[in-house]
Amino acid sequence: MRLKDKVAVVTGAASGMGKAIAILFAKEGAKVVVSDLTLESAGATVSEITALGGTATAVVSNVAVEADIHKLIKAAQNSYGTLDILVNNAGIMDDFSPVGDVKDEMWDRVFDVNVKGVMRGIRQAMPVFLEKGTGTIINIASVGGLYGSRAGAAYTAAKHAVVGLTKNTAFQYAEKGIKCNAIAPGGVNTNISASFQSPNEYGLSRAMAGAGFNPRTGEPDDIARVALFLASEDSDFVNGVVITADAGWTAY
Repeated sequence: MRLKDKVAVVTGAASGMGKAIAILFAKEGAKVVVSDLTLESAGATVSEITALGGTATAVVSNVAVEADIHKLIKAAQNSYGTLDILVNNAGIMDDFSPVGDVKDEMWDRVFDVNVKGVMRGIRQAMPVFLEKGTGTIINIASVGGLYGSRAGAAYTAAKHAVVGLTKNTAFQYAEKGIKCNAIAPGGVNTNISASFQSPNEYGLSRAMAGAGFNPRTGEPDDIARVALFLASEDSDFVNGVVITADAGWTAY
């Protein structure tokens, strides 16, 4: 029970990595606020957690909407009295467009969810953490935020921004008892591909140029176990780090 009596917020927790993180955290003793776009989808994760004997509550939130982020953090405080762990997992893909083809609408949509959503979540949680003198932030980045062509221009730039935000937050608040780390997953079996409809053929072909070097596709539980390490006391001396979890894909 490495997270006994901790309170965690997990965004995008209705499926994929977010769901796996929420369930594992609950198994380890955390009270989990499960956030997603609909009550039905978030509630399904909560039902799985409660069936396992865990504690969780569902909150509808769109991380691209600042008022929803405010409501989400307040829900944790209202339901469980505090907040200890924030997992910024919610994210969407772009359409693999290179910069010469990317549309403003796509760029803004990806940044609203993948960057502003992360920033606003941290910003809203920070007063709680500062008052407590402790807090843990885990951002889900991507190998796309470490390398130049694992996605299109918008997603790549957005995930690079998440990496920078993670490091800046870690250093700025390290003396306040707050740690902020990120996970950079490689290929993981989730439904994020459903967030794009018409991929740019040229951009997709370039992004997939190194796909043959991928040793294997991961599962959401693979990422959840890394998140558990970052959320637990085992990582107390780890701050401002991006852990690549890709089975060695980017090691070639």
